[in-house]
Formats: sequence, structure tokens, C-alpha cells
Amino acid sequence: MDNNDNNNESKKNFEGEFKESGSQKKRGNNNNQPKMGRLFITALIGGLLGGGLAFGGYSVYQNYQNSSITTENSKGTTSISNLKVNVSTQATKAFNKIQNAVVSVEAYSSGSSSSSLDDLFGSNPSSGESTSESEGSGVIYKKDGNTAFVVTNNHVISGANKVEVLLNSGKKLAAKVVGHDSVTDLAVLKINAADVSQVAAFGNSDNIQVGQTALAIGSPLGSTYATSLTQGIISAKKRTIETTDSSGTGTGQTTVIQTDAAINPGNSGGPLINLDGQVVGINSMKLASTGSSSASSSSTSVEGMGFAIPSNEVVEIINQLVKNGKIRRPALGISLVDLSYVSNSDQKSVLKLPTSVTSGVVVLKTTDNSPAKNAGLEKYDVITSLGGKTVKGLSTLREALYAHKVGDTVEIKYYHNGELKTANIKLTLEASDSNTTTSSDSGN
Repeated sequence: MDNNDNNNESKKNFEGEFKESGSQKKRGNNNNQPKMGRLFITALIGGLLGGGLAFGGYSVYQNYQNSSITTENSKGTTSISNLKVNVSTQATKAFNKIQNAVVSVEAYSSGSSSSSLDDLFGSNPSSGESTSESEGSGVIYKKDGNTAFVVTNNHVISGANKVEVLLNSGKKLAAKVVGHDSVTDLAVLKINAADVSQVAAFGNSDNIQVGQTALAIGSPLGSTYATSLTQGIISAKKRTIETTDSSGTGTGQTTVIQTDAAINPGNSGGPLINLDGQVVGINSMKLASTGSSSASSSSTSVEGMGFAIPSNEVVEIINQLVKNGKIRRPALGISLVDLSYVSNSDQKSVLKLPTSVTSGVVVLKTTDNSPAKNAGLEKYDVITSLGGKTVKGLSTLREALYAHKVGDTVEIKYYHNGELKTANIKLTLEASDSNTTTSSDSGN
């Protein structure tokens, strides 16, 4: 079921039951003759100095002419300098280590359409095909025999039935999706390795420091600007932000690297690197404004706030994607809604919560033979802790849950009819055994 549909359905079900001059003094005119002598000497010295400057300037001019410095000759034409200036910097060296490993990712989705001519002549409607394209970036991180692997963002390729990769050389290759994960917004593609000349190396994202130089590489605004380099600094090592899926449904919280290196649409999936040319993050998103989009609320434009998924997390996820094609996560087997959706009166009369309980998640439904059902949780129970971590809402529950592995036994605290209870739950796989379960109110 679509995440948004899940969210809306749960709300519906629940609400159905519960709503920035001087003046110069004139000196005496004594000693006029000596003064003129001084004036003459001064003028002479000035003339000699002027001659020296003129001569020196001529010499320099001649030297520059001999070196073919760009200048205008007597005929009014302009020549080009042959002087070579060493402009190599650490950033240049870092870029050269990885530029051929950075790619543009083009994703296509198509569908059938029909035109008035189709209707008129009775043509097959499927013959008219409408294609939409989305573009992002990626980085080649491994070669294994004839296959090369590319990491990018899940949202770049989500919903595509055809994916292509454009190498820095200009060659375009067909790509196959190995696996993708909407929770971490990562995906792995594989391409033919014959034309791959360079692969990227991952650095340890735990070793980065606030203030150190950060370089972002990618295809801002698409492949027309492929392999563009921007420079900034690490603004924050671990910034926790709320995330949403393509429908705008909250998927919880994630910890990312904040940088002021320019990250624009199309940079998604490209690497954030250090001055050693190592990948320390995968560029994922940019904060463009704050505030509500509603007409009654104002928003503030924001510059210099880009985010990247830390490399240590990236490596862990892509290894699982290559191995399993998806991320196996634990589940409780319940449908939930945030306690904040419930009115104070209903919290008291229906949930029978003590006034001291102000946050948590409400159980709407338990799946048969699920860990939650087997532990005794029921409809309208309010979960306030899981695995020793306070549950403030859906995102914190997901964070606490995903900190564990399938098969782990965790302690859960919840209120049942106003009474605090504790249960131990053995975690199982998500019901769909799928990496695409990101709904805010189901699959937990």
C-alpha cells in the first residue's frame, strides 16, 4: 500500500473513533634662491628617477614581449600567453583522484498514452509512449571482474523502468538496479566495467572535523553540467534532520553531514570528498527554505545548507544491498499513530493515560502472529519506550527499532488502560520482507 494512503487510512480509522580636508600653512618666503636650487635638484632627481622608471618599464615590457605575454602590438592585434602558471591546489589534486569515477545517472519512466489520431484510425494506444526523465549523480566505488558498481540516491532512480549512466568520458552505459533503500535514500547500480578507468575510495566519516574543506562533485541541473566541483567546509559532523518520502510523508529522523559546498538539484547521489580525494559522504539533499508553504505562513530562503549521508553508513548499506538486494529490518507487526494526533480529552477518556504521559505512539492494530501480538499488545495501547530508548513519536520509534537486528529481543514499555506494562519482544522481519516499507503508520 502507498505510504500516504497508509498514513491517511490510519488517521481516518483513528479519527473515526476518537478529532553599516586640510589646509597647508604658508611658510615664510625666506631663502628663495636655495629653495629654487632645491627645486631644481628635486626636479633632476625626479627626472632621473622618472627615466629609470621609464627605462625599467621598457625593459620589463621587452621581457614580457619576449615571453609572449598577452598584449596589444602596433597593429592592434592580440596574442596569447605561453607562460604556464602552476595553479595546482589540494582541491585540484583531490578532484583528479576521483573525477573519472563520478557519473551522471539518468532514470526514465514510461507509460502508455493515446492521441486523437490513434482514436481516429483505430491505432493501438500503447504505440504512443510518454517518457519522463530524472537526473542525478553517482560514484563508481568498486570493480569486480566485468562489473562496476555505482552508488547513488534512491530518489534518483525510484520508479524508473530504465536507468543509464553517463561516464565522465561521455560514454553512456545501461545500468541495472542491484538494490535500493528508501529509508536511507541509497541505491546501488551495476554497469559494464570495460570503460571504467577509475574507482572512488571511501574515507572514514567519523574522522572529519568541522571547518575542514569539503568538495562536492556532481551534475547540478543535469548532465549538461556533469562533473562540476564546488568547495566549502564541513559545517556539522552529525546533524539530525527529519526526512520525508516522495509523497511528503515523514519517514523519521536521519543523521547527516552538513556542508556549505553548493549542492543543487542533480547533485543528488554524487560524492562529498575530503582533500585526499576520499568519499566521506553521498550528497543527498539541500535545505532551500524554512517555514510553512501555506499562504498564511512565511518562509525564509536558506543558502549554504547541504546534507550528505555519512560514508560509514553508506558502506554498511551498500554492502547489504549488493548481498541481499534490500535491507532487512526488524518489525513489531503493528499499525501506529502518533499520540499528538489524539485530543487531550480522548487521551484521558479513551486511552486512559495519566496526565504525566505526553508523548508516544498509539497502537491501532496488531498483525496476527506478530511479535507485538504475541507479547500481548492490543489496540489503543500507548508505547513509550523500546530497547531502553524513549519513544516520543513515530520517528523515534523507528530509530529505536532499526538500531536492532532481526532476532534481537527488546524490552518495550507501554500503557494499557492507563497502567504501565513491560514486555520482551523478539523482533522479526518486516511483514513484506521489503526495503520499501517506510510508512509512518505501518510496517513497524
